[in-house]
Amino acid sequence: MKTQEWTVKILISEDDEDKRTEATAVLYALGNRRHESVGHARRNPEDRPVPEIGDELAAGRALMDLAEKLLGDGAEDIAELSGPARSGGATLTPSP
Repeated sequence: MKTQEWTVKILISEDDEDKRTEATAVLYALGNRRHESVGHARRNPEDRPVPEIGDELAAGRALMDLAEKLLGDGAEDIAELSGPARSGGATLTPSP
């Protein structure tokens, strides 16, 4: 079995008043392939400030978006490979 390592780095930024949080999830994968997704969280002005909650929500949303991008990539790859085989611009049809 072949093993690959993909790395996800999450960068979290909060405003000075702890009202808004932004998380950026960056995927580093094979051949320097890279995906980037952003998630946001906003604290209700009536809630007490708990920055960890905003961090969790923003990071979770960024990761969900990253997952959607990866699933989309997989679906596109399947669609491309499911069509007729091509070689040098000519369509190849399987022999009976």
